[in-house]
Amino acid sequence: MRIDKMLANLGYGSRKEVKQLLKSGAVKVNDVVVKDAKEHVDPNKETVTLNGEAIEYKEFIYLMMNKPQGVLSATEDHSCETVIDLLELEDQVYEPFPVGRLDKDTEGLLLITNDGQLAHRLLSPKKHVPKTYFAVIDREVTEDDIHAFADGVTLDDGYKTKPGELKILKSGLRSDIELTITEGKFHQVKRMFEAVGKKVVYLQRISMGPLALDETLELGEYRELTDEEMELLMEYQVK
Repeated sequence: MRIDKMLANLGYGSRKEVKQLLKSGAVKVNDVVVKDAKEHVDPNKETVTLNGEAIEYKEFIYLMMNKPQGVLSATEDHSCETVIDLLELEDQVYEPFPVGRLDKDTEGLLLITNDGQLAHRLLSPKKHVPKTYFAVIDREVTEDDIHAFADGVTLDDGYKTKPGELKILKSGLRSDIELTITEGKFHQVKRMFEAVGKKVVYLQRISMGPLALDETLELGEYRELTDEEMELLMEYQVK
């Protein structure tokens, strides 16, 4: 790719600013100064340095975030903070987006990437990618609810959900549960419990496909996926 495009993509300035950077002689490819903005470079095979420091180029970025409440799963919004606003500028320059969405008041695992093909595979209704949630329910969750969810429940708009796997972790006036579903209907978990006369008071996504939430991530924190997680994700795509 053109050297000016590469540097601009990595956030080193606009095309105009990058051209000035090149003219200053600060950029080298394989230890040779490059001043021509039209010069082509293969960042995967050649070493590019800026003021003596190597520049790491990657086409795609894959981030795991522990999404906090009150933040939108969107790329931009005029009135509310989005998950992209929580990213460092060095990550924002890749123009990533959230894979799917978590409700504003829902916490937990959110994958953020600029790999559209991967996102499509994970979000395609045909793939039935499982998503597991931890929830606190106002009222007692019972064996009857387990059977109802296993059969699929009818939501307020008449849609019958695909089977969900409900596990009761603690049952009482407030119950702790885990629920695995393979769909992503609007407010689905909340509406499934409403269908059996109960209310979700806290909701957290703890896994999506092969990815599990890193419990060491504080709310609002994120990190790049590990090599092992990337391998799991890429293998999972082709199943």
